Amino acid sequence: MRMMSSYDLMETFRNTNQWMGASAKALASYPALSMVPHPAVQWMAAWGEVTERSFKRMVAKPDWGIRTYTHEDGKDHLVEIDTVLERDFGNLIHFRVVGRPVQPRRVLLVAPMSGHYATLLRSTVKSLIVNCEVYITDWHNARDIPVSAGKFDVEDYTLYLVDFMRELGPDTHVIAVCQPAPLTLAATAYLAEADPAAQPRSLTLIGGPVDPDATPTDVTDFGRRVTMGQLEQSMIQRVGFKYKGVGRAVYPGLLQLASFMSMNAERHTTAFNEQILRAARGEAGDHDAHNRFYDEYLAVMDMTAEFYLSTVERIFKNREIARNAFVVEGKPVDIGKIDSVAVMTVEGAKDDISAPGQCIAALGLCTGLADSKKASHLEPGAGHYGIFAGKSWRDNIRPLVLNFIDANSGKPATRKAANKNAA
Repeated sequence: MRMMSSYDLMETFRNTNQWMGASAKALASYPALSMVPHPAVQWMAAWGEVTERSFKRMVAKPDWGIRTYTHEDGKDHLVEIDTVLERDFGNLIHFRVVGRPVQPRRVLLVAPMSGHYATLLRSTVKSLIVNCEVYITDWHNARDIPVSAGKFDVEDYTLYLVDFMRELGPDTHVIAVCQPAPLTLAATAYLAEADPAAQPRSLTLIGGPVDPDATPTDVTDFGRRVTMGQLEQSMIQRVGFKYKGVGRAVYPGLLQLASFMSMNAERHTTAFNEQILRAARGEAGDHDAHNRFYDEYLAVMDMTAEFYLSTVERIFKNREIARNAFVVEGKPVDIGKIDSVAVMTVEGAKDDISAPGQCIAALGLCTGLADSKKASHLEPGAGHYGIFAGKSWRDNIRPLVLNFIDANSGKPATRKAANKNAA
């Protein structure tokens, strides 16, 4: 109950700030105040507008906002989001372009479960939907999942990926972004032994902590400094009475957001102050740069406690993937069993979350894979976000990934063509 009370207290704080913003905005728009135009009234309205929007976004899942696509035929085609597989903790969805011929490239994007929704990869999806059939893992907010659905840890996550790959079949190319990279590698190895015919054609790992110790960062140092007991005591709470997952142990999204914001508190404070001034001058808009960024950044989701704790303990502390010692349901997963799936790693030279060296470690683990099936790329000057959604992704990395996919679109057993973009 203590942890449920603290969860409800955080939600009460958020809700109160949203109400205060809405109240200030409403009060400032009172008709009688128009007779006395005063800068303080304009500032109060602007403060209320920005505050209400910000705190409201924290509990709202962003919309994908991908409704139409202009095909090379010059026509606008509707984009329908179909649910291919529905599970308690996450769905497999497909962005289907209505009226367009099915594209030969079938891509599965594995989205992170690290505090934000899969919509964080919206721009990645938009860039790939141009000439690919795009599928993505749409993870659910743990606060909305009843306790009766059971647990969800790194092993369950891996098995979800196995099911998704099996559903899409062997003509699939998997792209894992950030946090899921090591678990996607493990899922591919699991299939290599348990169901070789269901393996994807290629696997691209982008900025993921396959070996967190390869190049330490603040993230990996934090995982080393704290004990599991300290993490459980300070980070884990139980969902309060407002949501369907009441009683479920989670790492709350609001707590994660507080950590994110504190890391760059001065920058965020300046951004919000400037937005209030823009709103007061009538220069702010629903789709301006500030709102586009923070509508996504502030929208956070809870992770199950067992997923968060097992990620820290098994991926970061014990380095089970890096040591090729990962176990799923009591069965060892040997990454060396991957012998036909082409594997590519992408890293950003200025990535301060998954620094260069952490992701490329995957290639060394694939001891059963021919060198001709391995590739790597280090993007100069790119940070973490840029390697999957920024200019570096659009101009350099996306073409490399698509070339890698095309070079490995034959049958898995074929080992003839070398990857020209291998580093």
